[in-house]
Amino acid sequence: MTLTAVELLEVLWGRASTAPASPSQMRVLLMVEHQDGINLRTLADSLASTPPSTSRLCDRLVAAGFLERAVSPVDRREVRLHLSSRGRAFLDDLRARREQELHAVLELMPAAKRTALLEGLEAFCNTAALQIHDTAPDAGDQTA
Repeated sequence: MTLTAVELLEVLWGRASTAPASPSQMRVLLMVEHQDGINLRTLADSLASTPPSTSRLCDRLVAAGFLERAVSPVDRREVRLHLSSRGRAFLDDLRARREQELHAVLELMPAAKRTALLEGLEAFCNTAALQIHDTAPDAGDQTA
């Protein structure tokens, strides 16, 4: 079931090309989107990469106009990363194209199957949320 879900998403997402961003660049863009102002070292750690490799990856995204670098107001040696307006527009457009592709497939499904899929996805999300809550670092701490 897991393999089928992964393959389904790869096929659907593959229809909405991420060009000109590579898969590695997409990871960076999404991480910066979710952690605006992340520094280069933290980003490298999150990617399980080295700072020089991450810096080169970011260089390409800056050159493409998707990322902006800014010196930290606290420490001049620290570089903070932010999505540019072009980077935000790129991610918004990608999400819209992916949503269109998904919508096109869903429209071809019988209504009863769409309902079953919705119920299954809701159950999946609820279970995942419970698992995340149960594995949170302070989930066992009831002293608060």
